[in-house]
Amino acid sequence: MRHRVSSAFLARLSDILDNIGTINMNLIIQGLEIQNSDLRELAKLVDANHVERITGQAFRLKNAARREEVAAYCAEAELDFAFVDPSARLSDFGLVAMDMDSTLLAIESIDEIADMQGVKAQVAEITQRTMRGEIVFAESLRLRTALLEGLDEDALQRVYDERVRLSPGAEKMLQRMKSAGLKTMVISGGFTFFTDRVKTRLDLDYAAANRFEVSNGKLTGKVLGDIIGATGKGEVLKKVREELGLKREQVIAIGDGANDLKMMEEAGVSIAYHAKPVVQAKATYALNHVGLDGVVNLFL
Repeated sequence: MRHRVSSAFLARLSDILDNIGTINMNLIIQGLEIQNSDLRELAKLVDANHVERITGQAFRLKNAARREEVAAYCAEAELDFAFVDPSARLSDFGLVAMDMDSTLLAIESIDEIADMQGVKAQVAEITQRTMRGEIVFAESLRLRTALLEGLDEDALQRVYDERVRLSPGAEKMLQRMKSAGLKTMVISGGFTFFTDRVKTRLDLDYAAANRFEVSNGKLTGKVLGDIIGATGKGEVLKKVREELGLKREQVIAIGDGANDLKMMEEAGVSIAYHAKPVVQAKATYALNHVGLDGVVNLFL
């Protein structure tokens, strides 16, 4: 049985660790359920000299040494971890850019549209191969969109009304970021029908995505204009960043698939959110267990 971490336990653990040498990093530990023993073992592993609670299931181990063993321990215990500069604050940043599908939203919108057409399995397979980096995004989008030819445009609204769900913690994360003065942006390889509505719903500052071609109330199976794929995402973020007069270090980018990597390269901090291995390998931090509000906990 797993037990909640008590304040008394934290005080005792911090007392034990107080005499351990200072190393200028914080180790942020987050999870759905963290045991006392998890914190005890991790604190010993990284020679932390103080442990404090950030939120209910997020903790800061102060003055921690970077140790490779932390990744293995946290993977086994189903915990998220991040070594963070203790001076870093959310207000240091000026912009957060987010992927939409399977990041800001808990669905892949094009897969759900395909379900209305009876081709979800085919489209979902292409989507997964694309997110793993096995298919170039632009070609993938053309293939998937072609399978939607003849679908009534009204089906898009049905998907939005019936299927769209925000990822856990999305609204809380955005609220905290806006309060800290960050501009907010969604950059999607999906479609403007959804990004425009998500932008309005969440009061985001910017949105960019692709456009369906529609004729006589039906999708033609074609994409209008230049496709916003991996390269396009990076270009859009760079343009907005420069318009705002921000340095790369003042930007956070959050994504889950290979087509997000160029966007993440344009940010000082990149977050792999429940992401494919290729993305986790290149991101600054990875969140595999907690919600999007876990991003905020890194910089409090």
